[in-house]
Amino acid sequence: MATTVTGRGTMFAAFEESLRFERGYSGNTVRAYLSDLAHLVAFLARGDADATPDPDVLLAGVTLETLRSWLASMSAAGLSRTTLARRGAAARTFFSWAADAERLPTNPALRLASARPAQSLPLVLSPADMVVMLGVAEAACDDGDPIALRDWAAAEMLYATGMRVGELAGIDVDDVDLAGRLVRVMGKGAKERVIPFGVPAGRAAREWLERGRPALPVSAAADAAFLVGRKGGRVDQRQIREAVHRLSALSGVTDVAPHALRHTAATHLVTGGSDLRSVQEVLGHASLSTTQRYTHVTAERLRASYKQAHPRA
Repeated sequence: MATTVTGRGTMFAAFEESLRFERGYSGNTVRAYLSDLAHLVAFLARGDADATPDPDVLLAGVTLETLRSWLASMSAAGLSRTTLARRGAAARTFFSWAADAERLPTNPALRLASARPAQSLPLVLSPADMVVMLGVAEAACDDGDPIALRDWAAAEMLYATGMRVGELAGIDVDDVDLAGRLVRVMGKGAKERVIPFGVPAGRAAREWLERGRPALPVSAAADAAFLVGRKGGRVDQRQIREAVHRLSALSGVTDVAPHALRHTAATHLVTGGSDLRSVQEVLGHASLSTTQRYTHVTAERLRASYKQAHPRA
């Protein structure tokens, strides 16, 4: 009979604290790392009927071969390459931390190969589709509905800046400089960056701040928040996602989530001739290699168009 692992162990708690307070990872990222680590612990317990239920002891016995077997078992079970890549990354992060913190004598994941996630082109709207979608968002504000004004400002800011939906939800009124058309964003790892935005986004933001936000009963807790909901609290990511889905449906374009607007902004910047370093800075990527995917996106789209149109492609 397989052993059931109870509790998370002291290393789990210390690792979680390091992710949250030393690395500044978001709550979603922390939960994902801990979930992947719990999956590894469950695998270790299933592999040894006499294993101790203590996660710390199970993790202390991990070898490179153990980790390879864990990944192989998931591959055999048909899990996607994206999942394998994410769980492998979680293991490498944990064991690197454990070795550096002297919780474990060595790092068994040091030579663990990284599974390459499946490469697929991110969903990107065309400039024409964006014009339609943002036009619909603006037209919905004709009756002065404050939520329509908020959603217009949210969509314009997402496309203009390429910021993440969580970053948009977190900005305050004082972070938005309408005169200079700049917004201050707190990104991953508590890294701050300043992003420019254009005239249309500035106009939408001004309309929201002057006509929409004052019409809502803003709570004391959300007094500083740039975007608020109908009941006056700071918006959350779910509300912004719902707004973007609603606008894309009303526009008749491909149904998109906020992250697609980030991909769209990045692709349009690269296509328009912006250098990769500038795009990296706008998006808040830690590595230029992450930004370089957008050169591949534009190249692949050009190649697909060429194959479709050229008689000797």
